[in-house]
Amino acid sequence: MTVRILRSFVTALATAATLGMALVAGLAAAPAAHAEVAAADPIDAGMRTCLARADRSSTAGQIQCMDDARTAWRSAADAALSQLIAKLPAAQQKRWRVSQDKWSAWRDAEDTMLGAAFATTSGSTYQLYEADMRLQPVRDRALSLRGQAQAAAGDAPPVARACSADARCEHVSYDLNRYYRKLYARMPAHSRPVLSRAQSAWRAYRDATTPLIDEHARLDLLGARLATLKRLSETVNNR
Repeated sequence: MTVRILRSFVTALATAATLGMALVAGLAAAPAAHAEVAAADPIDAGMRTCLARADRSSTAGQIQCMDDARTAWRSAADAALSQLIAKLPAAQQKRWRVSQDKWSAWRDAEDTMLGAAFATTSGSTYQLYEADMRLQPVRDRALSLRGQAQAAAGDAPPVARACSADARCEHVSYDLNRYYRKLYARMPAHSRPVLSRAQSAWRAYRDATTPLIDEHARLDLLGARLATLKRLSETVNNR
């Protein structure tokens, strides 16, 4: 992969932070990658440095950089969860542990699904996209838990309106289901159960988590899932 292509890929990562909220707002275009790589965080900075190394210029090297970052973000998520739980009463501690268990189960199912989805594609660019789609949800979870830990003061969890009472939530949920159906139709028949399991695991994570967060965080969670399903529905079977 040339330096020019690598730079284009990193630029796509850096400019994609608004993807989830753009979809929530009804914008049509989807950038090449789901979330930004911000230089401010040491993990992101370390990944940028790794991606720029001459000995990591191959596709395998670039994927290794992202896999290393994913491992670091997983550790950061665990640390943030510990910090959050230490600030909460016992009942809320249990609910956040259930949320994390559901998140972990979803990630396992999602990684299997991503493997099946990207098995229908060919080329180094799609290999990089797959690595990014494995990385970004872990990063998102770590940053979300960090924010919750900073805000936690032992109070009752925020009360969000039902999704049916929130027009933005209703809109993004409708689009999410629409792109899920589109992706399901495009997946090879033998891989559809893998997609169904991943989506069921995501719903379990959503249901365990949304009572613990405010409406803004709920939109972030839904918007990220919508972005993933939209991107995959436009990627499966591309060769």
